[in-house]
Amino acid sequence: RVLLQKLSSESAAMPKLVVPSDVTIAEERYNVGKKKLTWMQSFGLLGMAPTLHLAYNRNDTSDMRAVLTKKYDAMASDPIVEILRTRQESIRKQVVAHNFMWVGVAVGAALPFWSFRKYDWKAKAIPIPFVAYGGSWAGRVIGDIAIGRTGEYSRDQFLGSLPAKQMYVLPEQ
Repeated sequence: RVLLQKLSSESAAMPKLVVPSDVTIAEERYNVGKKKLTWMQSFGLLGMAPTLHLAYNRNDTSDMRAVLTKKYDAMASDPIVEILRTRQESIRKQVVAHNFMWVGVAVGAALPFWSFRKYDWKAKAIPIPFVAYGGSWAGRVIGDIAIGRTGEYSRDQFLGSLPAKQMYVLPEQ
């Protein structure tokens, strides 16, 4: 029992090593150049909150930017290149649809000003956070519909959600 406690305390104190995931290695291998981001992609990435990585199970904005700026050979017949293009397209849809959330927040924040136009500013200020929050959800739904994320296969969304980095796990000995 003491030996198990000692082993568990040693493994807890070990530093964690972050390494590129398999899909990131494949992206680097089949990458043939760089693409420029569109303005919708740039604004979508700017509007995303920073990611706190505790387990490296999500992509942050720098990972998404790295995926979106990669260019693949148009004449490649390798199936992995098609998977990488599908992943890139899924991330593109996610990033562009994120802009609609901010439009929903702006519309939601502006609605109380119109609805309470004959009232004092204090009456207008009370519902702003609540209506803006509701507008953010409405913007997300509208953005997903407008960009086509709702018509995307679950496989494609899964490929887009694969993390670019992962924690290195020591093999069992």
